[in-house]
Amino acid sequence: MELKRVVVTGLGTINPLGKNVEEYWEGLRNGVSGAGPITHFDASKFRTTFACEIKNFDPNDYLDRKEVQKHDMYAQYAYIAAAQAIENSGLDLSKIDKDEVGVIWGAGIGGLDTFFQSVTEFNNHPENPRFSPFFIPKMIANMASGNIAMQYGFRGPTITTVTACASATHAMIDAATYIRLGKANIFIAGGSEAAITQAGVGGFNAMRALSTRNDDPKTASRPFDKDRDGFVMGEGAGALILEEYEHAIARGATIWAELVGGGMSTDAYHMTAPDPEGGGASLVMKRALNDAGLKPEDIDYINVHGTSTGLGDIAEPKAIKKVFGDHIYKVSISATKSMTGHLLGAAGAVEAIACILAMKYSIVPPTINQFELDPEIDPNIDFTFNKAKPRNINYALSNTFGFGGHNGTVIFKKLS
Repeated sequence: MELKRVVVTGLGTINPLGKNVEEYWEGLRNGVSGAGPITHFDASKFRTTFACEIKNFDPNDYLDRKEVQKHDMYAQYAYIAAAQAIENSGLDLSKIDKDEVGVIWGAGIGGLDTFFQSVTEFNNHPENPRFSPFFIPKMIANMASGNIAMQYGFRGPTITTVTACASATHAMIDAATYIRLGKANIFIAGGSEAAITQAGVGGFNAMRALSTRNDDPKTASRPFDKDRDGFVMGEGAGALILEEYEHAIARGATIWAELVGGGMSTDAYHMTAPDPEGGGASLVMKRALNDAGLKPEDIDYINVHGTSTGLGDIAEPKAIKKVFGDHIYKVSISATKSMTGHLLGAAGAVEAIACILAMKYSIVPPTINQFELDPEIDPNIDFTFNKAKPRNINYALSNTFGFGGHNGTVIFKKLS
């Protein structure tokens, strides 16, 4: 069976660097940090008091007041990014077959704030337990994909992938697989997260996973640096319109890139820690390369998972070395979480967009906040520290790894 080709025809995002793709790219190429003091709640009693929040966000700028009340923030972000991507794609919704359009969306946690606020209210008034009728639909992780489908009347496959930080990458891979097999023409694929809440920050603090560099938040996310002390939480969403190539050509769509390969694997090692030798990570990259029909030497740029954690930042370069051999010294690498923070279930989509923009504009975004390289990391690897640099990129690879050992890799190709 000949598989169909999958291209990207639309992009949308709202994240700590900007409320659209143009603002996001401006922040990326200029090495801007999205970190600052937490404003969503009073974080003064927490070990970590900062995060990468979306600045000056008002959901009423995008949604009707009644809709705002019905949807958790993670679903609001999803709606905004999806709407941007659909507009960017130039799709005429009156002319497409909506039976052939699906939504596959990733969310690692879902409506965490809704759950926290509802349970808090119950605990404050146990003698009179009352819950909103919107409590369950606001909380559950699949509602973002359902909302997008309902908003536009899309009746194709609508699925939610929940694989922690690999969620959005797995959503893109699943969507591409459906298109390749001829089961749909178009998918809205991506992910969203809104976990900068008391429960989110408190939970990750309890795991000692977050940076506590409260005196200097903008330099707290420092992948591969000797003095890194944990990741910085981010929030937002990324959406891509994935479309069957011939369908896109027939309607005269502008094509951003081609999604040529995807891979999945599992560490099968630990609940939260990566395999220290990068076994699952190397396997997922090999599978993505095989799926794309590429050799390691074909890859020009890698957007690494690079979270600024002690274990992950050691394991991932080991895994890349296993797969790429000496070609690792010819690849440009960057960890854009140094700027956006870690968007958890949305990370894969937001970082895929970074890869696509890097290819389009021939600029490798930087890994900021590098002060002293961890001595366990090969100093000859080009992590594009602190400043973006020009480079022609024909193939870009993006890694995402999640708690539970879930790994996902996607590869994009520039189309001239």
